[in-house]
Amino acid sequence: KNELYQVELELTSDDDQQLRSLTDRIREEASGGTGWQRLGNLLLKSGQFNKAEELYNVLLEQTSDESEKALYYNQLGYVKHHQGDYEKAIWYYEQALEIQQKILPSNHPSLAISYNNIGLVYDNMKEYSKVLSYHEKALKIYQKTLPSNHPDLAISYNNIGSVYDEMGEYSKALSYHEKALKIYQKTLPSNHPLLATSYNNIGYVYKNIVEYSKALS
Repeated sequence: KNELYQVELELTSDDDQQLRSLTDRIREEASGGTGWQRLGNLLLKSGQFNKAEELYNVLLEQTSDESEKALYYNQLGYVKHHQGDYEKAIWYYEQALEIQQKILPSNHPSLAISYNNIGLVYDNMKEYSKVLSYHEKALKIYQKTLPSNHPDLAISYNNIGSVYDEMGEYSKALSYHEKALKIYQKTLPSNHPLLATSYNNIGYVYKNIVEYSKALS
């Protein structure tokens, strides 16, 4: 049986400014949750997916708290997604979603995040009808719970626009990308990178329309 041991360490001196800056930076990067959860976040951010997987599996074994289980399943889904093991990623994300559906209200933002996570994995697998279904579920939650110009709505519109583009449904793709652009134009400074991304998305759809019409002629 795997076990985790927690060791408390303290800096013996505050004189070393470089070390102090480093520990502050690590604390900032790995924020949130218990010490073990912060360690998991740090392992994910530094790309140490195998170690993160080991840690989350042990934490999963040791907890009886349902919300913690959902968190660990989600993180394991993230690990498997980044390792390219899409079937396993979906399995973990679905375990998390199943728990969340039992313990959270049906329009809770965490459910939307889970739907989007599953949608992104299916996107890698090019199963576009499933991608669309999950992104639309997320969008419905955001539309009910967020103000109409919230950035998460723009992300949802972009996600759906990209799926329609990949499916060759260009007018729908444009419609969703333009909705995202309108939100960004209202809420972001004119030189923000997300605006550039939005213009790129729309430009890419127009490029595909031109190529498609050439292919037909």
